[in-house]
Amino acid sequence: MKIIKIIFFVFIIINNAYANEEFENWLNSFTKTALDQGISQQTISIVLKNVKFLPNVIKYDRYQPEFYEDTKTYIGKRVTNKRINNGSRLYAANKNFINEIEKKFSVEKELLLSLMAIETNYGKYLGKMDIISSLATLSFDKRRSEFFTNELLIALRLIDKKLIDHKILYGSWAGAFGNFQFMPSTIKNYAIDYDKNNKIDLKSINDSFASAANYINKIGWKKNSPCFKKIKLKNTIPIKYLNTSARMIKHKKKYKYYKKYIENSKNIKIQDNAKIAIITPDKDIVDNADIYSPAYVVFDNYELVLKWNRSLRFALAVCTLKDNFYEIL
Repeated sequence: MKIIKIIFFVFIIINNAYANEEFENWLNSFTKTALDQGISQQTISIVLKNVKFLPNVIKYDRYQPEFYEDTKTYIGKRVTNKRINNGSRLYAANKNFINEIEKKFSVEKELLLSLMAIETNYGKYLGKMDIISSLATLSFDKRRSEFFTNELLIALRLIDKKLIDHKILYGSWAGAFGNFQFMPSTIKNYAIDYDKNNKIDLKSINDSFASAANYINKIGWKKNSPCFKKIKLKNTIPIKYLNTSARMIKHKKKYKYYKKYIENSKNIKIQDNAKIAIITPDKDIVDNADIYSPAYVVFDNYELVLKWNRSLRFALAVCTLKDNFYEIL
């Protein structure tokens, strides 16, 4: 057994050494690309000089909760009485400001609190990873290299323009930052200096809430419209109508078309002409999962939460928590 462990650790050491060498070659190539893209030599010299390959980032990327937790477990861990109570206290302490943001951007306070709760537990878990190194590691990795290379270039441009300070760029393993975990492209497109102090501080209540509200508003959020309703499916529904992936919600039809496949459909308050789709989020995640359960009817707002985070369970958890806040705020 000891020999096996020794061989395993030797393998890890050799593999990491190889990865570090390859990473250095990639970094040299990326530096040239960044210069060609107009990033200043000064920013490159300062920001990239301490960039490192982070093996844990690759591990986290391959083992996200969205990839293995069933829906009931995932939601149960994130929608708790403690989290609801903490959100209520945060709202009470910032009531006038949060109400102002809700009115200005036409985005419910309950949604904003839910997003912040599930992303960072109201700012308590912002992440401690070096964001530039995380983005560089994922850019070097081949799984989603193009996406993360673009995010890294955007981050460097934001630093170059002094819109964000590279010294405070610590966050999630995936390169997200602040109370609502914005990626660099989201910062660029939607972040707001709401308090007009000439810096975007996504760890502050003012800038982070305004930026999150601006983001969800700009992508088309419909205030006071539903996200989803849980349903019980009949096994007569053709499998092709069941969405199991967050990449693209297909087969959107009027609710009246799907009613024949839903138990007690008459008792579900959905207009016949409402455009809906059906998701069964456990199908491709849980071994031997029931093909037809759990199942949900989802609306346009649900798909917008998917743009925030491409996970069927994440969107269900956010909308579930939002509905819980409605009952008490």
